[in-house]
Amino acid sequence: MKYYIIAGETSGDLHGANLIHALKTQDTEAQFRIVGGDRMEQATGGAAVIHVSQMAFMGFVEVLANVRTISRNLDLVKADIAAYQPDTLILIDFPGFNLKIAAFAKKMGLKVCYYISPKVWAWNQRRVLKIKRVVDKLFCILPFEVDFYRKWGLEVDYVGNPLLDAVASYTFKDRFLDENNLRNRPIIALLPGSRAMEISRLLPIMARVSLLFPGHHCVVAGAPNFTMSYYRQHMDGMELPVVFNATYDLLRHAEAAVVTSGTATLEAALLRVPQVVVYRANPLSIAIARMVIKVRFISLVNLITDMLAVRELIQKDCHVDSIADELDLLINNKAYRENILENYDILKEKMGEQGASQRTAKLIVNFLGKSGAPST
Repeated sequence: MKYYIIAGETSGDLHGANLIHALKTQDTEAQFRIVGGDRMEQATGGAAVIHVSQMAFMGFVEVLANVRTISRNLDLVKADIAAYQPDTLILIDFPGFNLKIAAFAKKMGLKVCYYISPKVWAWNQRRVLKIKRVVDKLFCILPFEVDFYRKWGLEVDYVGNPLLDAVASYTFKDRFLDENNLRNRPIIALLPGSRAMEISRLLPIMARVSLLFPGHHCVVAGAPNFTMSYYRQHMDGMELPVVFNATYDLLRHAEAAVVTSGTATLEAALLRVPQVVVYRANPLSIAIARMVIKVRFISLVNLITDMLAVRELIQKDCHVDSIADELDLLINNKAYRENILENYDILKEKMGEQGASQRTAKLIVNFLGKSGAPST
């Protein structure tokens, strides 16, 4: 089978790579064309049509500012799909872009699978109607999504969360602390996100927070699509250590973490690191989001547990003093730390078992076989 897979963000690239490996075990003749990042390129052995570093724009204002780039990317991917003629299109999250591609693919008569379903439960829930029109198979990774889609008359497959696979399969580096000269002090992990907008807004704040914890190594988790020099220019004049391709190692050894809202909040929780979740965006984007978003929390940890399992500091609440106060509790208040770890136990129970990538790959291959998709 020929698979065309689109992931528009770093987290989607990780899950896309794991899905590619799983598809290879289910379909020994699998061929791939990808829009993704370094991990998907390594998994397929081929270059991405567009790299995720040229794709990820988040926030209403930020999207409008990059509308020409997004339009060019859409045209390029549509033309490439038409030329490649895949047996199926597999979309990973990234709904603003991917639902447009799904509509195009359906007009071509392609089978469309959506892995890591769009978070339409958060805002503009009527987008479910479009999903029903343009998506053939929808795979959910959050347990509460099944009931949500069922209310709209859409049956979905719940496959579990692929982060469980990613963490379980990761090979930790035995010499991580020695290789990065981090032996002599406890560590605070700083995760400023994987998008340029997030890093530029949040890393300067995190850097200033580090000044209040001189007894710790405050270490930045670097995203693979950015360089050391890029991080340096957003450190407010400081030179914090940055580790690339070792976020799980960093979290494994961290006493606490400051985490930008997103997939990383789940990763920190699964690795049992007490965390404070932070986020800042364009004020207009946040104002619009608050008018339309229908959920109580922004972090996946809190959304899945349906309670304030970890503290969220958003927009005006996201400043040096508030982050430092929360870090002080996470590090020095034993009862506070233990409560968060108990919340992580609840999270793990709700997330279910490992094996999301393999389950999804098997369902996709079976679906294509039953639907009579031609193999080329």
